Amino acid sequence: MLDNLTAMVSFARVVDEGGFSRAAIRLGLSKSAVSKQVARLEDRLGTRLLNRSTRRLALTEAGTRLYERCQRIIAEAEAAEAEAGSLQTDPSGLLRVSAGVSFGHDHLASRLPALLERHPGLAVELVLNDRIVDLVEEGYDIALRIADLADSSLIARRLAPVRRVIAAAPSYLARRGTPTAPRDLVDHACLGYSYSAGGNEWRLRGLEGIHRHRFHPCVVANNGSALAAMAAAGAGVVQMPTFILERYLRSGTLVAVLAEHEPPPLGLYAVYPPGRPLAAKVRAFIDFAAATFTDPPYWDAPSREA
Repeated sequence: MLDNLTAMVSFARVVDEGGFSRAAIRLGLSKSAVSKQVARLEDRLGTRLLNRSTRRLALTEAGTRLYERCQRIIAEAEAAEAEAGSLQTDPSGLLRVSAGVSFGHDHLASRLPALLERHPGLAVELVLNDRIVDLVEEGYDIALRIADLADSSLIARRLAPVRRVIAAAPSYLARRGTPTAPRDLVDHACLGYSYSAGGNEWRLRGLEGIHRHRFHPCVVANNGSALAAMAAAGAGVVQMPTFILERYLRSGTLVAVLAEHEPPPLGLYAVYPPGRPLAAKVRAFIDFAAATFTDPPYWDAPSREA
């Protein structure tokens, strides 16, 4: 098939240029190579396409029909090539983005319109899921992930730190007391996150190093916002990122505890499959995310509008 297409291009260029010599120059081939391609095409089709004379070339009836089709084929190929090239320079087409439910809902969704306004040719499919998706297998262009990122075949750009705090409702602390050291947590109801990389273990920092608190959760959920809401209702102690807890902490419905033992921070990363060159739509999203989610992040600012 590829040989046929190459021969058709050579045939069309011979007709366009009115001869084999000029067609060869345009194609960057030798005159004999172009002549052989056209001859092989005629042999394959079992018909003559060109009537040759010492002065000029003339199309046969079969040659005329084939030439018309070749023009359309070449035009489509050139258009496809131009379109593919433009995707590397102009952000356009569908961008499939994966993000966690809480972060995507509370921080990404309301900011995506600015990206779309900047790049009118771009469309976004935002899929929110707290599990780690397989970008290649599931066909995503890019993902925002909050993690202590392990080694991966993906390419990652760190955008912002993600602080985590331990918090509980004032009503809960009034009933059960306020923990003042990591070991005090053994006397408290702890809420567990299904997708936590550490399982039912919290790593807390202190002067003596890292304290590992293993617990049997009184509640387990697969979404951080749901756990924060349960903690605010007095269900127990929760460890969550500040991008989820900030509104509860500002309103006082949750109170941070063990502040001097704050867990090591995670990171917010833009991750995408390897491959070069990087599509313009992916680059545009990375630039947008880097400008939006900075270090320090806006949700940790001393004062912030709700």
